[in-house]
Amino acid sequence: MIGSLRGRLASKQAPQVVVECSGVGYEVETPMSTFLELPQIGSDLFLYTHLLVREDAQILYGFSTEDERLMFRTLLKVNRVGAKLALGILSAMTTNDFRRCVELEDTTSMSKIPGVGKKTAERLIIEMRDRIDSAAPGGGKAAPMSVEANARNEAVDALVSLGYKPKEVNNLIAKLDIENKSAEDIIRLALRQAAG
Repeated sequence: MIGSLRGRLASKQAPQVVVECSGVGYEVETPMSTFLELPQIGSDLFLYTHLLVREDAQILYGFSTEDERLMFRTLLKVNRVGAKLALGILSAMTTNDFRRCVELEDTTSMSKIPGVGKKTAERLIIEMRDRIDSAAPGGGKAAPMSVEANARNEAVDALVSLGYKPKEVNNLIAKLDIENKSAEDIIRLALRQAAG
């Protein structure tokens, strides 16, 4: 098993990179979260890796954090989730955002990921619920949440503490335009929606 690579970034063309280590170039598939953080070609690079061996291919996947690799490995254990879909999930949202979606049963946000329909989102939530603790960060830096995601999550937490069920809250917020809104604005809008 190849656990990590340290070398020179020889080339990059999303989602694949070539890392040259002691004269050998390793082709590595990466999620967009890792790809967008890559240095310039010719720079030194370190990636946590996962080697997937199939009958017809051996594919090396690379991640900028241990947390991403752990989440990728956990996603592969989910029924009917392959490496392509797992990479898609990690490309579309941070590991923190994905955990929150699972904890809050937020199928709406998860369904926005390319390749994830409503049924797949529901299955991911059900199957990842028990595994999410084992996919918690093990020392790797978790990617920060966007400002919008932070405001949304703050609002969800507040509404749940008011006695609403997570699923109800997600359904309420899904109907709102929350772009550039503060947590307080989202709470106000959600309460108005619930009352109306």
